[in-house]
Amino acid sequence: MFEFYPQIKLFHMSVALLSGALFALRGAFALGGARWPQALPVKLLSYGIDTALLTAALMLLTILPWAMFANGWLAAKLVLVVVYVVLGVFAMRPGRSQRTRALCYIAALLVFAQVYGIARAHNPLGWLA
Repeated sequence: MFEFYPQIKLFHMSVALLSGALFALRGAFALGGARWPQALPVKLLSYGIDTALLTAALMLLTILPWAMFANGWLAAKLVLVVVYVVLGVFAMRPGRSQRTRALCYIAALLVFAQVYGIARAHNPLGWLA
């Protein structure tokens, strides 16, 4: 399966950026009071993109040698992905104040940027490396 690594990696990176862009768009409109970001078709699209992203990530994990992950970049990325998801849920779900949702939205975008930086640098410090 290693012969498909470049295609899987490109797919994973593309879907990751698509996922982040969809979150940014949905979050901005949700904070602006739009109702469509919570519509079922939009949620299903988001779930589908995230499922493809996770599938590609698991495929890459099975292909790559374990020595590549020795410096902890993957662990840092996975922890921040969980933080990103939690902040995203807080930002998108109604019931919290507008200020709290906006802060969670901004924090989620910053965490997403750091996750992307870690993935690009293969370093736990990401953009700070």
